[in-house]
Amino acid sequence: MITRYVQRNLTWIDCLSPTAAEVRSLMHEFDIDPLIAEELLLPSYKPKVEKLGDLIYIILHFPTLRNGRQTPEQEIDFIIGKHFLITTRYENIDPFHTFAKIFEVEALLKKEAHATHGGHLFVALVRNLYQAIENGCTTMHRRLRDIEERIFSGDERRMVAGLSQVGRSIHDFRQSMAPHEEMLKSFEPVGTKTFGSEFAYYVRDLEGAYERIDRTLDNLHGSLTELRETNNSLLSTKQNEIMKTFTVMAFIFLPLSFIAGLFGMNTRNNPIVGTAHDFWIIVGIMTVLACCFFIYFRRKDWL
Repeated sequence: MITRYVQRNLTWIDCLSPTAAEVRSLMHEFDIDPLIAEELLLPSYKPKVEKLGDLIYIILHFPTLRNGRQTPEQEIDFIIGKHFLITTRYENIDPFHTFAKIFEVEALLKKEAHATHGGHLFVALVRNLYQAIENGCTTMHRRLRDIEERIFSGDERRMVAGLSQVGRSIHDFRQSMAPHEEMLKSFEPVGTKTFGSEFAYYVRDLEGAYERIDRTLDNLHGSLTELRETNNSLLSTKQNEIMKTFTVMAFIFLPLSFIAGLFGMNTRNNPIVGTAHDFWIIVGIMTVLACCFFIYFRRKDWL
């Protein structure tokens, strides 16, 4: 499916899983190299920046969060021309709908007074995508704050899974965003050569947005590591307390079991056994020993 947006002298063509016929039509209309046109039909696993003639071809992958859950990274192909931008994607991406509305009501061109070529349009769209990623980082930050509160409320065991889920999201975000730094640095000389030296300012603005996201992800990873260590420490402490309690209880009942077994032996001259009130005497001895052990362990702060 192809959607075309026109604003003054700029054209944005958004392709969602385009067919071979649609790609062929774009190739003839905008004089796209057949090698680029072929790559638009299927997703690519590697990012790239290429300049072919007057066109710049860029492949970038973006992470997304939907309803707090991680989805696979999404690929977007950009073909940047003098007065047009072609984007190809293979599934719905929410920031695209927002950008389309902005583009349609002319807010973009009013805000970007110097948006006169496809390079400006590319920068504005990627900035919008980066804003969505920052919103995803904010969501993960809220989840970590919620997990922190639940950890210190005594819910450490359940938070093991919660920390793992957030950790996976942060890892996926970092993996998807890692190539962007190199791609933006590669794009800067190509973009300035195509659109003029002043265009470097816009690319550096994108690099600044990327650096903010990178720092945010590093902070999230640091917070996750601290919370995971804290959670593991609390879990270990609880488990040690439980094991200590079981050990002390076993130590208390071990001599009682020994006494019960001793007096339960079927021998002819067993002391106490056979005398008046022998059962209560043995129970009394066991009770006194149990109390003595209990008091001793409490004084040692083992219980």
